[in-house]
Formats: sequence, structure tokens, C-alpha cells
Amino acid sequence: MQNCTEIAAGLWYLGGNDRRIALFESAYPVPRGVSYNSYLLKDEKNVLFDTVDNAVGELFFENLAFALDGGKLDYVVVQHMEPDHSATFARLVELYPDVTVVTSQKAAAMLKNYFGFAGKTHIVKEGDTLSVGKRTLTFVAAPMVHWPEVLFTYVPEDGILFSADAFGKFGANDIEDPEGWTCEARRYYFGIVGKFGKNTQAVLKKIADLNIEFICSLHGPVLSGNLSYYLDIYNTWSSYEPEDRGVTIAYASAYGHTKQAAEELACALEAKGQTVSLFDLAR
Repeated sequence: MQNCTEIAAGLWYLGGNDRRIALFESAYPVPRGVSYNSYLLKDEKNVLFDTVDNAVGELFFENLAFALDGGKLDYVVVQHMEPDHSATFARLVELYPDVTVVTSQKAAAMLKNYFGFAGKTHIVKEGDTLSVGKRTLTFVAAPMVHWPEVLFTYVPEDGILFSADAFGKFGANDIEDPEGWTCEARRYYFGIVGKFGKNTQAVLKKIADLNIEFICSLHGPVLSGNLSYYLDIYNTWSSYEPEDRGVTIAYASAYGHTKQAAEELACALEAKGQTVSLFDLAR
């Protein structure tokens, strides 16, 4: 049963939520699940942005058929080749054999290696554009945010930025996160993207002057409204600057003496007006 949503005029969300998974990528706890996002932009040409993990594959194809409403799928933009966004690619081109794949040179090589794909391909690079009717797709290279082949796609007519894994978060999209966006987005960023801060900074500079109304990530909700907050916090994280000033004390204590010293240090710092976070590394 389809559950796709029209986010804005002609822009459809086709993703799905997986709340059965305990560990994302076998490493990161996801107590509220995770979403795998895909989007369809309907114009004179219909454009799909990425596919999804097999966990939500059947739902994705039902959503796509519903959103197309009998129309043709003209393009699929492959922005990121990680398996949770490309696992259903082979099935897609089997169901829609006339689709043209729009992607980077590196991703095209990966499609061939992963799936033996040698179908219709339109290679794009930084600054290239593609008209799909009333709208234009503009491509922004985002290498190592967080894989080497990554593209962003910007639609200037609607201010839509398709940002691959950037601005993503843990958590399913069909339940409200009581901690808001930032907590699980922060954990996602530092777990998945964090060591590529220099690369993230580079792409943030590329998009700094764009008029962005929607950020469509491959994980988590579509972001709209107060977008300067999301852009600013990503700039802080990728600059390795603290969100809040303070002192972190981390300790491990076999007999309790180091713990006592750490606690006394924390008290002394707090007495001087410092914000202190104290962590027992064994727990």
C-alpha cells in the first residue's frame, strides 16, 4: 500500500521507514528506526532522485507507480551509491527500461561494477545543468560527503536542494522525534560524515549563495523553514567548533580514586563558572 506524499507542487516523497532494524550499518543504534528517502520531481520530464534500501523496496516501487500515475519515468539521478540508496537500482531499470541515468563519472563506473549496468547514461559534473521542462537541475559535486561519487542537485525555480546523505538524521519519518532534529542529526553527522569536515566545508561554500527553500536528504525529514539554522549548525560541526563552550572530563577508575579526582575537578571548575560534562568511560 502506497504512502507517498506530495511535499510541494510536483515534488513527491517516495521513501519508507524501517523500525525493525536495531543497528544502522551494523554499528549505530537506531532506537527510533531509520528512513530511506527517495524523491520524484514531476515536470515535462519526470525525475527520480536515488532509490532505497531493500528493506523498504516493495513500498518504494508502489509509491513510485502511484506518484507517476501512468506517466513515464524519464530520468533517475543517482547521487550516492551506498547500498542503502542503490540496492533497488537494478530492479528500477528492469521495471523502467527506457529511463536515462543521470550521474557522475565515478558513480557510473560503480553502477557498472555493482550491477553490470550499461544502459542509457548522462554523465554530469560540477556546474552542469539539465532542463526537465519548467525546471532546471543544476549539479554540485560533493566528493567525500561522504563517498567519492556524491552529487547534490539544486532546482533553482523551487529552491530545492537534494543533498544526498548530508543533513540526514537517524529516526523514522512517520513518528515525531521528541528530541527534535538536532540530536539524532548530530549523531548521524559525526558517525557517518564527521571525519570529512574539510569536504563538507567545501560543499557548504558552494551552496552558500543559493536560494534554498527545501533540503531533501536521503535520511530523515525534508527540511524547510529556518534553513539558516540547519546550514549554520552543519557549518559548526564540519568546522570542528563546539556548539557550546565548556569542559569535558572523561575518566575510567578501577578503584574509585580517579573517579574521585575527576569529580573534585568538576566541582572546582563549576565553582569558577564553567559548564562541565563528566563521563565514566567504562559505562
